[in-house]
Amino acid sequence: MEAGLVTSLLSEDIFLTPNAVTVLKKRYLKKDDHGDVCEQPVDMFLRVAKTIAEVDRCYDPEADIEETTRCFYHLMASRSFMPNSPTLMNAGRELGQLSACFVLPVDDDISSIFDAIKNTALIHKSGGGTGFSFSRIRPENDRVLSTKGVASGPISFMNIFDVATETIKQGGTRRGANMAILRVDHPDIEKFITCKNQTDKLTNFNISVAVTDAFMQAVINGEDFALLNPRTQQPVRSVKAAVLFDLIVQSAWSTGEPGLIFLDQVNRGNPIPHVGLIESTNPCGEQPLLPYESCNLGSINLAQMVKNGAVNFATLKEVVWASVHFLDNVIDANRFPLPQIEEATMKNRKIGLGVMGFADMLLYLGISYNSEAAVKVAEEVMSFIQRESKAASAELAEKRGNFPNFPGSIYDTGNGKGRMRNATTTTIAPTGTISIIAGCSSGIEPLFGISFVRRVLDGAELLEVHPYFEDVARRRGFYNGELMRQIAQTGSIRDLKEIPKDIRRLFVTAHDITPQWHVRIQAAFQKYTDNAVSKTVNFPASASPEDVRQVYLLAYELGLKGITIYRDRSRDQQVLSFGQEKPPEKQYIAPRPRPARTTGVTEVINTGCGKLYVTVNKDDLGFCEVFAQMGKTGGCASSQIESTGRLISLALRAGVKLDAIIKQISGIRCPNPHWSNGGQVLSCPDAISKVLAGVAEVNLAAEKEEGVAMGSCPDCGGAVEHEGGCIVCRACGFSRCS
Repeated sequence: MEAGLVTSLLSEDIFLTPNAVTVLKKRYLKKDDHGDVCEQPVDMFLRVAKTIAEVDRCYDPEADIEETTRCFYHLMASRSFMPNSPTLMNAGRELGQLSACFVLPVDDDISSIFDAIKNTALIHKSGGGTGFSFSRIRPENDRVLSTKGVASGPISFMNIFDVATETIKQGGTRRGANMAILRVDHPDIEKFITCKNQTDKLTNFNISVAVTDAFMQAVINGEDFALLNPRTQQPVRSVKAAVLFDLIVQSAWSTGEPGLIFLDQVNRGNPIPHVGLIESTNPCGEQPLLPYESCNLGSINLAQMVKNGAVNFATLKEVVWASVHFLDNVIDANRFPLPQIEEATMKNRKIGLGVMGFADMLLYLGISYNSEAAVKVAEEVMSFIQRESKAASAELAEKRGNFPNFPGSIYDTGNGKGRMRNATTTTIAPTGTISIIAGCSSGIEPLFGISFVRRVLDGAELLEVHPYFEDVARRRGFYNGELMRQIAQTGSIRDLKEIPKDIRRLFVTAHDITPQWHVRIQAAFQKYTDNAVSKTVNFPASASPEDVRQVYLLAYELGLKGITIYRDRSRDQQVLSFGQEKPPEKQYIAPRPRPARTTGVTEVINTGCGKLYVTVNKDDLGFCEVFAQMGKTGGCASSQIESTGRLISLALRAGVKLDAIIKQISGIRCPNPHWSNGGQVLSCPDAISKVLAGVAEVNLAAEKEEGVAMGSCPDCGGAVEHEGGCIVCRACGFSRCS
């Protein structure tokens, strides 16, 4: 590539918000051996653009790679389009794994199950997430013919997947995430529905029930419904469909899970049924996939597609065509973690072009999110993207050929040629951190808050206001710092009479909008989307289970492929807390005094140095003290053990989180490790960590929230949002699914 092109691109100015720069430095930009950032955002965009553009040579040796590089660079640098995170992180780097998510098969035998666990570890290590259907696994207590024993059921195996995921951190930049799906006619369905009611269990999984048309009709008609043994396909027992449905509703009302996957609707939209039926989705539910398929996603920033108060369809068309070209190239540039995944992906070449910044687009158009006009805009914009993405894929097929599993007759590309490069072209994904980079609202979600206070690690508080609202407030003459701080108490301006009524009507937030409008907007996008739509339907804390039930029925009626709900304050980890809801902070410069009275337990654990006695004490404010003593006294080891206990006690009384202490001292090795209670104890500090983890199991979930305000990001103290079964901090990019 000519040096002149590189110089010219790197010299161009690009606009990124301070939060975008923070996220890029923390999670995307290359780092040297010392962990220091060694590339700039423009370098990253160029690295990705060059890598993806080079694929053109595979199809045309005379291709103008410089022009394609320039096109792809401007797509990203202008913030008009962003590919999924692994592409930004890994394109042009040694890992080279560019896909966001995968679906792996899990059959009813030990070899398949543990092959899936191994493959999951490889995928998570490469930066991807995984989805599974556990519906083929025989139910708990069913016969195992080979051993004459009984089966443990799918939930027991899910726990093994969960532990494996916790162990593998995705490439050091993305945390492992899984989707577990179970058919509604599986005999273990009740246990599955409630398996995450204890929110400290299966923390690396989102769960969804795959409901069928037959089940939904049985619910509506008040009929019985048969549960089938997947091994024999014979009925095991019958249940009242409405009772089972209400169990799903009650659990979702309580914890936000499980979600629903409307399995028959998903397969009605399956473009390649001759290849196989879809059983599972990726972790956030927007990408139904066949076994071993991967998804290659990217999103258009709709906030950039408004000009002079109207949708700029000419620009949108250009961006759609360039994005389809980009995503098709990603498939060829990818280094897949498994040969089976490469084969399945290459045969079907699915891409998922979606959108972000929809709420911002509506603001620029002067349209309220909860309005018929917003539904109309959603349908107009998404039908346009669907149509143009198909046309762009058909043109690529003219040059590069159809995808190998192309069935021919079911595709109507509008050009009379029956050509298609990609089995699917559209998906509405959660856009978490890439929308932060693009500086726009997330996915098709409404605004979560107009203003909020971000608490940073040194205790300072920074007021953050939606930039367009601030601009409008200044132009209309009602901006002042005191009012912005007042807004930050709830995030909403709905009840603030000092703000003009038309502004209050326009700037609605997620909790100002009834759940029915959330569903209607999702349905408007789903109508013109090949795959599925990731969207969280928000409920106020006061919502009843019946409110959730009605929304689930509406989602089925409107033809959604899946739905996820979240009721405010229904989990320990609050979705988003504003000023009036934060609890007293427990950040201390000096440790609090030792309490006069404590209670605790003493455990003995075998180490390579002998028996270690560990006492863990707590008071009304939590764990506060740790004593450790070796059975034999004296010597350097005993003094080091005593100092370890004192320092842990000091840290606990200074407000340090228990899990942070456990993480620091676990895994420390000494020359004389020892096996105890079926596990290896590597050293005395490692032994103390095991005791702490054991005695604190019940309290650990609460302890994890110590030191930051509820609903705050554990990395930076910023507010977090709920999106598609995940939480994301728009201040620093922290994200965690499930």
